[in-house]
Amino acid sequence: MHGLHPLIIDLTLITIYAAITTLLFKKLKQPMVLGYLLAGIFAGPYFNLVPTVTDHANLSLWADIGVIFLLFSLGLEFSVKKMFAVGKSAVITATLNILLMLFVGYYVGMLIGWTTSDSFFLGSMISMSSTTIIIKAFDDLNIKKQKFTDLVFGILVIEDIVGILMLVLLPTLAVGNNINGSEIGLSILKLAAFLILCFVTGIYLIPTALRKLQDFVNDEMLLLVAVALCLTMVYLAVYFGFSSALGAFIMGSILSETGVIQRVEHIIKPLKDFFGAVFFVTVGMMVNPQMFITYAYPIAVITAVVLTGMVIFSIFGLVISGQNLKTAVSCGFSLAQVGEFAFIIAALGMSLHIIDEFVFPIIVAVSVITTSLPNF
Repeated sequence: MHGLHPLIIDLTLITIYAAITTLLFKKLKQPMVLGYLLAGIFAGPYFNLVPTVTDHANLSLWADIGVIFLLFSLGLEFSVKKMFAVGKSAVITATLNILLMLFVGYYVGMLIGWTTSDSFFLGSMISMSSTTIIIKAFDDLNIKKQKFTDLVFGILVIEDIVGILMLVLLPTLAVGNNINGSEIGLSILKLAAFLILCFVTGIYLIPTALRKLQDFVNDEMLLLVAVALCLTMVYLAVYFGFSSALGAFIMGSILSETGVIQRVEHIIKPLKDFFGAVFFVTVGMMVNPQMFITYAYPIAVITAVVLTGMVIFSIFGLVISGQNLKTAVSCGFSLAQVGEFAFIIAALGMSLHIIDEFVFPIIVAVSVITTSLPNF
């Protein structure tokens, strides 16, 4: 009898650990993402009291698939109509948050002795709040229907779009470890042309085709169609020199304009949940618990910057855009943490070999701390 492939054994381990930790965190009324990260620590190479994962390369591939489905799902929640509906408050606040946190994060990195690339990536990682964690927290607290949550969702929509743009522009830092204005300008023009081509073609062709098929296809067939469209756009994005995350987000955005969006969201959710869990577990596997002591100073400094900066800049942006102070404060404290985009950006920097290895576990530690603190 043939033995099990190591990947199956590894998936068995991480699903067992993830099931146990998420049940525990659910009981403690903490975000499930923290449970996934803890499961990753148990499954990782730095914790030897229980069986650990051995086939890291294959799990990394599954984590990449997790990023694709996470971004595809974010795209499904975004639409051009939502973009216009979020209003000036969300646009002003998200823009201020991102620009000011980029600036503050960069100079904090330089002050604590990091390189230019590490500092710039730090600013990028802490400039956006976690859509996944915030939406999950709102669900758990049953406050999604409150007035201020619409503003928070609007801010998150803008930040997600900027996050996708960052994933396209940040690789330009790989050349010479500096910011080249002409290369960034060329990247933006290339991105704009790609987006226009995809959206014009997609919005004219895909909704029409799905409209004709929606009464014919069952959920199984629609799942295959949706995944095929997603992976096709991922392939096209990578082929033209962009990230797979961008392709996934674009196809999700195109499908969000179709009449079958609710069915697609329903059938894709199990895939997003499973592969997203694998992604967060693999992030946790990169965390060495010893780093909380070794890098205690930068972790404490960056955590303080995130908690104070996000809250103050969000409240300031909302107040100057016409919101009352009570609503601004509720929104500001809701946005005070980092999450999935920070992990994705850190992984991008490591894959391009333009940030040091210690940056990744530090930003994960900051995310764990800011996520576990009361946000409301």
